[in-house]
Amino acid sequence: MTNDVTRKKVVVLAGGWSDERDVSFNSAREVEAALKEAGFTSVDLLDIAEEDFVVRLHQGNYDVAFVALHGEYGEDGCIQGLLEVLHIPYTFSGVMASSMAMSKDVAKRVYERVGLPVAPGVVFDATHEPTAAELDKTVEQLGLPLFVKPAGNGSSFGVTRVVKREALDEAVRVAAKAGDRVLVESAVEGREITVPVLGNKNPKALPIIEIDTGAEFYDVTVKYEPAELHHRIPAPLEADVYSKAQEYAILAHEALGCRGCSRSDFIINEEGVPVILETNTIPGMTSASLLPDSARHDGIAFPELCKRFVELAFER
Repeated sequence: MTNDVTRKKVVVLAGGWSDERDVSFNSAREVEAALKEAGFTSVDLLDIAEEDFVVRLHQGNYDVAFVALHGEYGEDGCIQGLLEVLHIPYTFSGVMASSMAMSKDVAKRVYERVGLPVAPGVVFDATHEPTAAELDKTVEQLGLPLFVKPAGNGSSFGVTRVVKREALDEAVRVAAKAGDRVLVESAVEGREITVPVLGNKNPKALPIIEIDTGAEFYDVTVKYEPAELHHRIPAPLEADVYSKAQEYAILAHEALGCRGCSRSDFIINEEGVPVILETNTIPGMTSASLLPDSARHDGIAFPELCKRFVELAFER
């Protein structure tokens, strides 16, 4: 880790082609402003969808890249691979961890290998529309309600909560449009929480946030409403449940090989068990985002948090 990190030349990567392009720009602009507030003297913002992006990135002589991308090409290991080829240090997780976490079905197998509780589920190939018999069997096996989601998309795009068998066919078709695999899971009922984790070696869990939306689930609309409408920090949980959720989030972070930070989502079921849903390797960086909100409650202001992510990039 450099002792003079604010003098490093930083490029903030944003935009792209995913459903979350606009959200990425919101994050990137706030990160750019925060880094300047933290004392960084050279900060540029590049849209990876621009035709000359690779040339500008290569010729920019950047010391480090701050990845403020969400969804496909940003969270899935693609941009990380390019940065590896160009030998540019970058924030957050590497190629493999990013790819595994983005692929919800793959991450789920990793969780199971390390003993994390998961929701029962099945996976369909998006290029093969399941037959009525296959969907009937899925309902018989998993029960109702169900969540149907693209296995490799983020931010709740293409996710449907299914309460009737008749709605399952369309939900699978919607999810198939947003990815190459469709994950169908039993809907775990309970309190929804998210647990941010910060660090490379010996990562630390930040304060847990309970997400209270009043909606059927934490969908795209709710995610980008003001944080104070839906975030309870710290989550009002029993002490043993709270510590177990933090322990599980750190375990997921380490099992996937995450670096810099991660944020794992859970449902606390009726038995008080935190059931893991997914792990996000690139947190939202807007004023409504979960990880910055949790960090503030832990005494880490947003500019300091962004600076710390850059420091962690060099620590790798």
